[in-house]
Amino acid sequence: MKKFISLSLVFLFIVSCSTVPITGRKRINFVTDAEVLPASFAQYEGFLKENKISTDKKQTAEIQTVGLNISKAVDKFMRANGMVAEADSYRWEFNLIDDPTINAWCMPGGKVVFYTGILPMCANTDGIAAVMGHEVAHAFAKHGQERMSTGTLLQLGGTAVALGTANKDPKTQQIWNTAFGLGAQYGIALPFSRSHETEADKLGMVFMIMAGYKPEEAINVWIRMSQRADASSAPPEFMSTHPSNETRIQDLKAYLPTAIELAKKYNVAPTKS
Repeated sequence: MKKFISLSLVFLFIVSCSTVPITGRKRINFVTDAEVLPASFAQYEGFLKENKISTDKKQTAEIQTVGLNISKAVDKFMRANGMVAEADSYRWEFNLIDDPTINAWCMPGGKVVFYTGILPMCANTDGIAAVMGHEVAHAFAKHGQERMSTGTLLQLGGTAVALGTANKDPKTQQIWNTAFGLGAQYGIALPFSRSHETEADKLGMVFMIMAGYKPEEAINVWIRMSQRADASSAPPEFMSTHPSNETRIQDLKAYLPTAIELAKKYNVAPTKS
């Protein structure tokens, strides 16, 4: 059984490796769109039914216009770079929820939610584009599917540890299980999530340029985030699924020239309306 699990881990690792377009990062993803997208779309519909959609027509229109502009740019990129079937699988949708939480998210397949609480951090249309680009990037890079794949691998790894220590005394079993749990959490899961956030920041900056927005505002969004009254209460970066505000600010400042060059390289005409 242990040998079977080990071979399964190796097999899944080999057959599921692919590359994230633009950034070139190698990823492991063996969850197909056919498996995840129907559930994603259904969950999104359920969320909208259970939460209060904003009645502010001006704010809603701005969110949807920016979302449409950025998704069009991403769609053009995919179709120009041999990703036609993938482009066809997205069902882009953008909604504003009346909630003071400072948050926004995107589900696999392009289902985006902004909370009204994040709008002061955006401050302007280009700020909205920065957050929108980041969220769209999560769907583009298939971070949700990748996290699901990683979760499966960690479960198999945990099973292998349990089987490998089955003949050990309870104290030894506990030591090994605790070590694996901490290693998986702080050595794999959290850094993996932080790498996703960093990648989404970078891709999002490229996408907002492609759509005709000012990329410098992505930096300003995180400066505003760092100036919040509760910003100092964030956990240490190594214990968080997100990079610190300061790390994001510095990374985006450093990446800005690259983002501009990449947007020029892929030559996607601005779709801003």
